[in-house]
Amino acid sequence: MLARGALRVLLGRYLNTAPGDIEFVYGSKGKPALPVGNRLQFNASHSGDLALFAFTLDCEIGVDVEPIRPMLDIENVAKRFFCAEEAEELMSLPAGQREHGFFLCWTRKEAYIKATGDGLATPLDAFRVTLRPGAPAVMVHVQEDHIAAQAWTLHDLTPAPGYAAALAYRDSPRPLKTFPFFNPKQLLDIM
Repeated sequence: MLARGALRVLLGRYLNTAPGDIEFVYGSKGKPALPVGNRLQFNASHSGDLALFAFTLDCEIGVDVEPIRPMLDIENVAKRFFCAEEAEELMSLPAGQREHGFFLCWTRKEAYIKATGDGLATPLDAFRVTLRPGAPAVMVHVQEDHIAAQAWTLHDLTPAPGYAAALAYRDSPRPLKTFPFFNPKQLLDIM
């Protein structure tokens, strides 16, 4: 509920309108958007104690955030949801980097499927992203098509220690501006 309210406040600031007056439309898979004709695109994610919001003009966007946490069955989860190359690359990482690699991969994949608006209707093993900690975030292929993957830009985000996050959009790289954390009271103060 706090994340939805924060989204309305932030959209209200961008649109110069009261948060309660903002209308949403929903895509066929439930992705919220502003009514047709509005250039502002947005996406939101929340997990653990954080919410993450992304805004841009004229481009569908997706964002995801997850706390990096221990995974008891990391290999089987990766084999079930990731493409074979990703699962193999993940298991080739030193044991101390696997959880980080897993959540880099997961957030990049979630950001992509949120940007497309298809959500989990898109199988997570139908496309490949990079996952190695410290390596750039890159879309490797979309259904084995490396050219289609080049149309996508991925950004790693580091919203807080112990979290992985990613931003995805179909366009050439755009300048990225991040804002510091704020708590709900601070958000109400900017209204």
